Amino acid sequence: MMINETLLRLVPPILRARDFRLYTQDGRRLVDLWQYGGAAILGHTPAGFLRTLKNTAQRGLFAPLPNPQEKRFIKALSQLLPSRIFRLYTGEASLRRALVQGGYPIPDSVPFPDPALSTVTLPNSGPVLWRPFLDEGTFSKCPILIPVLPLPWPGAPQVLALEPTIAPGFPPSDLISPLSLTVATRSLWDLITVIPERKKINFPHIKKTLNQSKWQGNSIYLHYGEAQEEQNILQRFKTFLAHDFLLPPTPQDPLILPGILSPGEEIKLAKLLGDISDPGQLS
Repeated sequence: MMINETLLRLVPPILRARDFRLYTQDGRRLVDLWQYGGAAILGHTPAGFLRTLKNTAQRGLFAPLPNPQEKRFIKALSQLLPSRIFRLYTGEASLRRALVQGGYPIPDSVPFPDPALSTVTLPNSGPVLWRPFLDEGTFSKCPILIPVLPLPWPGAPQVLALEPTIAPGFPPSDLISPLSLTVATRSLWDLITVIPERKKINFPHIKKTLNQSKWQGNSIYLHYGEAQEEQNILQRFKTFLAHDFLLPPTPQDPLILPGILSPGEEIKLAKLLGDISDPGQLS
């Protein structure tokens, strides 16, 4: 994932992250609309994350050795994406090398097509990002899916979900640390539990604003519906940040509505999405 460090360096130092909020060194609380590109879509402290991490670490399962946990992780993946064959890789670089070997080379500088952005036309061949809470019919003709999963930690496994007919052309999975796989499996089951509820936008003020806004929505994912100059992207990022909302620092990432907003946060965000940038109008 490419990160625009120019924008991220505008963010005050973060001391703590909990659920969908970031707590800064200067005492501010930011609502996270980036969510690490979707890796923190269940929040920064998913249920049971620390307990699962601690229990696995106590068994010393750090090294990338064969372990039954890989089958458990794939079982959870199969609940999300039935009838797919899965390959697991240690990072995006390894995943892109696998795509090259499978006959689908994608330059490192080119982002994968993202169905959360309505401006993107999905190819009938080649890799496509899969995001939770979108209509499954979106992906029915896509032979290669790259799931964006709630795995917000360094070293989380990268996944290819392949149609069975093309899977033999791809290299085998990398060996992944059982520690990472155990925590990832827990996160997937947490995701499966919340899918029915999170598919719906439960924020009435935001839903009403989107009917008249330049922001466009696909489930909980929003993006600006017009091409933007770099200066406009910078100004919008600063405006949202000034009102305690963190936008994605990369143009190719969608804004992600969090699972929780207070009534005041929802009203303020709805006004920002309506392009109201005067601080006096946001009080």
